[in-house]
Amino acid sequence: MNSEQLTEILKTAFPEAEVTVNGQAGKFDLRIVDDQFESKRQVARQQAVYAPLNSYIASGEVHAVTIRAMTKEEWRKASLFGV
Repeated sequence: MNSEQLTEILKTAFPEAEVTVNGQAGKFDLRIVDDQFESKRQVARQQAVYAPLNSYIASGEVHAVTIRAMTKEEWRKASLFGV
């Protein structure tokens, strides 16, 4: 699994989102910016991101992920403050 493949999987699952994937060798940093995360707690956001990845995690193709799942407004604020 490479970052381009993982990006396509996430873009299919989150068609309206801005998806950024960095990493290699099964370890990836994911940023998914989508307003569908509005009013969801962090755990629910992570569960939504894990859902399309579960089979790849189970197979070992994806070993570890760091997830940043946020709304467009949250991303805008984080970008302003360099977070």
